[in-house]
Amino acid sequence: MSVSLRRSFRRATTALACAGLVAASALPAAAQTLTPIKVSYQIAYWALPIYLATEKNWWAEAGLKPEFVVYPAGAQQIAGAPSRSWDVGGTGSPPAVLGAQRYDIMTIGITNDESVTNALVARKDKLEAIRANPAREVKGQQILLSPNSTGEYATMACLQKWGLKRSDVNIVPLAPAQLVSAYTGGNGLLAGTWAPNTYTLSDQIGAETVCSGKDAGALVLGALVARKEFAQQNPEAVARFLAVYLRAVNYQKNNPAEFMAALRKFFDVNGIKLKDVHLQAEMARPIFPLDEQLKLLSRASGPSTADAAFEALSGYLKSVGTITAVSDPKTYITDQYLKLLDGNAGLKAFASRTQ
Repeated sequence: MSVSLRRSFRRATTALACAGLVAASALPAAAQTLTPIKVSYQIAYWALPIYLATEKNWWAEAGLKPEFVVYPAGAQQIAGAPSRSWDVGGTGSPPAVLGAQRYDIMTIGITNDESVTNALVARKDKLEAIRANPAREVKGQQILLSPNSTGEYATMACLQKWGLKRSDVNIVPLAPAQLVSAYTGGNGLLAGTWAPNTYTLSDQIGAETVCSGKDAGALVLGALVARKEFAQQNPEAVARFLAVYLRAVNYQKNNPAEFMAALRKFFDVNGIKLKDVHLQAEMARPIFPLDEQLKLLSRASGPSTADAAFEALSGYLKSVGTITAVSDPKTYITDQYLKLLDGNAGLKAFASRTQ
């Protein structure tokens, strides 16, 4: 790291500690040393900005040298935090909540609104009967689920909507890949999961959604996260990570044809083949540029939208014994790194580009 960047970093750290807000230094020149940062993610729609930024070399433009750590699911991802296997990244909201309580993981932004794409699906021959009388048809039946996931959260919200409790059904806990295999093999009446698993089940056996998180009033938000220790010691690097991610979000929102091509390629290279109709469904998910991120995390008028969503999820996780207490969202959800980004004209301009 250059002398000028070290000085800027010290100033930023001091200001952050004193006021909670800090303006990052201007973007570094290409010749300056890049800051290493370990970025974790899963193969999911919300990881596309990370892939896009890599394809277009935006990390270097922002002064970062990323190392990527890919996990099959959130449980393994948060378990990697104590060993410092990663610094920042994206994950689902249940891992973010669990990670906050167990490993000091902070939520620093929102990846996307996943309420529609976390859902209960059923086979075609059962759809009509379930939709006509879900309480009667589902009670006592097997539901395949991945524990501590957004799919489970949406499923429980759907059961509540139908007047059912968890004890009214037979839950079969499975890892995501096992769930897909088991359901296509004929096990279970319903499967509670998320995209792209829902698309795979649709293509393989014609399964369709009978209830989504949105249908049941469950706001499911994906989380941009950071290890607390890393974030406190490297606030500028975290702000730059957010700038890179949000630049890719802006690119996606403003270039739909390129967005679809990039999403197809991202899934293809990771062994996921999706039809155009499924790619379009993915593209319909709400994603949030900087101004919308700030609104989602703002507490200017009381608890933020993110606070409410994560607190509701935490209440559910406590009710099923996954956690023992509901933490105050203010202890692990913070907008200070978004404000750090927003407070620097050069970094904000970088994050706001559409190309």
